[in-house]
Amino acid sequence: MGSQDLASLVGRFKYVRVLDSNPHTKTISLLGSIDGKDAVLTAEKTHFIFDETVRRPSQSGRSTPVFFHREIDEYSFLDGITDLKELTSNDIYYWGLSVLKQDILHNPTAKVNLIWPASQFHIKGYDQQDLHVVRETPEMYANMVVPFIQEMCTSERMKWVNNILYEGAEDDRVVYKEYSERNKDDGFVILPDMKWDGINIDSLYLVAIVYRDDIKSLRDLGPKHRDWLIKLNKKIKTIIPQHYDYNVNPDELRVFVHYQPSYYHFHVHIVNIRHPGVGEERGAGKTMLLEDIIEALGFLGPDGYMKKTLTYVIGENHELWKKGFKEEVQKQLEHDGIATSPEKGSGFHASLS
Repeated sequence: MGSQDLASLVGRFKYVRVLDSNPHTKTISLLGSIDGKDAVLTAEKTHFIFDETVRRPSQSGRSTPVFFHREIDEYSFLDGITDLKELTSNDIYYWGLSVLKQDILHNPTAKVNLIWPASQFHIKGYDQQDLHVVRETPEMYANMVVPFIQEMCTSERMKWVNNILYEGAEDDRVVYKEYSERNKDDGFVILPDMKWDGINIDSLYLVAIVYRDDIKSLRDLGPKHRDWLIKLNKKIKTIIPQHYDYNVNPDELRVFVHYQPSYYHFHVHIVNIRHPGVGEERGAGKTMLLEDIIEALGFLGPDGYMKKTLTYVIGENHELWKKGFKEEVQKQLEHDGIATSPEKGSGFHASLS
């Protein structure tokens, strides 16, 4: 087997097909293989660079830098234009195409992510798919989701999370770490998500992974966790602005969780509100702000989210869709008296009463 650094692995990537391409997020995901093992290669266009002296004024009069690292002028958006072609114009409006000067350190073209070896779970997660709205009842959670979580929480599947928490993996990327063996429940680690290039504050995307292992997802949260979540939210909104020299402020951070999550160890997403996507574009489920969760736990009752019906989006590639959700959605539509898609050629006559 050859070298396992990113450049070498990408060089050995053998293309199979396009999994997905998203013009909104400027991303493309490819399925291929490396040394005979499946691989998922994703590229995302990086955000534009501008000189740090150009600032974005806020309503309060405060100016927020678009870029927090000082960049060489020749790579900024204006000075970096090397070719420009006008497409058309009309009165005061002009349209064109341009080529910008690129440099791997100062102005890279794209951020590249690689999953290798990639499981079928990874491949399905990146593949194009039809999406559906599902109402997950407490009974569906108990009968379908709990067994699925047990399948997903094997030591092998969660190895990468434990490597971050206990084995020092990605320590060079850690933004903040708080851990004490005597008080494990309050510990957490914050590090950049794969969605962020680590440079441009406007697209800042971090994740906070907690050390406690008794919470797999939103469903496990109850009133007893409310004070803990309040404290966690306060720490996040204090630590992150300080770490980035207040180039992003507490009220510019969107702190949330996903349901269903991509992995079943409680974690919190921390995203600049200017970031265009929060993970729902691939059918990741429901995005719930941490502050809304905290408020809801004040009136949901002793069982918290365990007894609440949750409505969210799920993709057909998700294992839960195949483990009974498809049939449950059909039953729910029938129960609600909502007609499903008619057979082709049969015509459609709506009847509302």
